[in-house]
Amino acid sequence: MSRPAEPERVDWTILGRVSGLFGVRGWVKVYSHTAPKENILHYPTWHLFQAGQWQTYKLVQGKIHGKGIIAALEGISDRDQAALLNGAEIAVPRGSLPEIPADEYYWCDLEGKRVINLEGVELGRVDHLFETGANDVMVVKGEKERLLPFVEQVIKEVDLEGDLITVDWDPDF
Repeated sequence: MSRPAEPERVDWTILGRVSGLFGVRGWVKVYSHTAPKENILHYPTWHLFQAGQWQTYKLVQGKIHGKGIIAALEGISDRDQAALLNGAEIAVPRGSLPEIPADEYYWCDLEGKRVINLEGVELGRVDHLFETGANDVMVVKGEKERLLPFVEQVIKEVDLEGDLITVDWDPDF
């Protein structure tokens, strides 16, 4: 007797979330994590996660609207259907992201990594990153929360394989 094939594990990358409704024809507001924010519209297929499961939708149309993004998804034609998607995370398979230079990183690749300083003191793990306009900031949570600027003077080495980021940072700061 043969065993059924294991389902393929997909490494999802969250690009944003459905943040609200737009109009009465099923359009949704989208909060994008991509930079620039409209890059989320370059992905023709979105995978939405809600209620513990993934559902796939084709992006029919999308555009910048004011300071945000709005989108129409295949099969969603009225406000009631769109309301069921509110709050859903939007993802794509990791393999569909564009290649980047070796000295650049997707934020999602840094999240969860251990952070140590040059003396080997563990500062915690990367919780998330955010933009300030001047530079990106890495939020490290350990015995306390630290906000480290993601700049060359602070970030000394990123070892994705070793799950480690080495920084020039005083542990008392």
